[in-house]
Amino acid sequence: MLELILVEEWAQFAVRWLHVITAIAWIGSSFYFIALDLGLRRAANLPAGVQGEEWQVHGGGFYHIQKYLVAPAHLPEHLTWFKWESYATWLSGVALLVLVYYLGADLYLVDPAVLDLPVWGAIAISAGSLGVGWVAYDLICKSRLGSDNTRLMILLYVILVAMAWGYTQVFSGRAALLHLGAFTATIMTANVFLIIIPNQKIVVRDLRSGRTPDPKYGRIAKQRSTHNNYLTLPVLFLMLSNHYPLAFASQWNWLIASLVFLMGVTIRHYFNTVHAGAGNPRWTWAATAALFLAIMGLSLAPLYSETDSPEEAAALTGRAARFAADDGFDDVYYTIAGRCSMCHAQRPAWEGMIHPPKGVVLETEADVARHARQIFLQAGLTHAMPPANVSYMEPAERKAIVAWYRSVVEGEPG
Repeated sequence: MLELILVEEWAQFAVRWLHVITAIAWIGSSFYFIALDLGLRRAANLPAGVQGEEWQVHGGGFYHIQKYLVAPAHLPEHLTWFKWESYATWLSGVALLVLVYYLGADLYLVDPAVLDLPVWGAIAISAGSLGVGWVAYDLICKSRLGSDNTRLMILLYVILVAMAWGYTQVFSGRAALLHLGAFTATIMTANVFLIIIPNQKIVVRDLRSGRTPDPKYGRIAKQRSTHNNYLTLPVLFLMLSNHYPLAFASQWNWLIASLVFLMGVTIRHYFNTVHAGAGNPRWTWAATAALFLAIMGLSLAPLYSETDSPEEAAALTGRAARFAADDGFDDVYYTIAGRCSMCHAQRPAWEGMIHPPKGVVLETEADVARHARQIFLQAGLTHAMPPANVSYMEPAERKAIVAWYRSVVEGEPG
């Protein structure tokens, strides 16, 4: 049992690493091609059908790039497709969602103080919402509303704000913001898998058959690619937010997430305008700073209730109750109270700290039982906590934590 827990921890590490690597590849190629597309220049004697060209220097060499408005007259022998970066990012993200939020649903996904859902129900809502989001977005894009990009983006923003609020009414704050990021990322990857790549394949097929490709496929793909470009930065913020309780644990977390989407627009608007040679809109940085200050202000609202309500106390899982009932629990609880609760408290006593790290509160016996696994991994098996051992946790105390956790886990069936 204990070995499986450690394997699961390393699986999370490996999948998270893969997710970050593939995300870097996808975001990097997305930003590069948007900048390239906006920076194309018209020049004399360009081949027929060429929209523009760009000369670039990198890695000690020069690159001459030309973009055809629809397609070249003849298909080149070799084509490089940019799709696996997106697919691998989404697949690794879903794997991480399963490992962290589905397998750890009692701790990370379900918050009885928000909505007391069964684990299977929370997982069903999680998975279903991701698919429904794409269907709704795609239908709107293909409707008459999709002909106006500005109107379409405003409507999409309204949907994202509604989803931000909706997720916070169902899941824990940490899971709510993470799911909003997954909701958005699913739309982005579906754009690639179901619209952009298929449209490009239609153009390739027409060329191979000797037909003139219809330019509408390129226009549609470009629209979806532009949407992805503006959604990328908010997704990054939302995926990182689970490490920062100031973002996910605020009572205004849905509004914070909504403002983050606006920051993504202002930042991308600046770079896209500059890359297009259409000016230097410095006002966007002032707008971004104002939005960020507004987010900081919202986070100062009370983050946690004073005490657990009777309903929250009753919502402890049976497993947590077993941890609290173990013979070694009293010693562990007093260790945590003395070594950890000065930081992991609703009002931390540690100088310069105003909120508990990662939103973890370890004041009551129920708190310690609820976070048994984290305590075992962070302060028992490893010395990750307390940071730099600032509260001087003794080796014997760490051994007691390991023994306590092991006695309960190894005594469980399965």
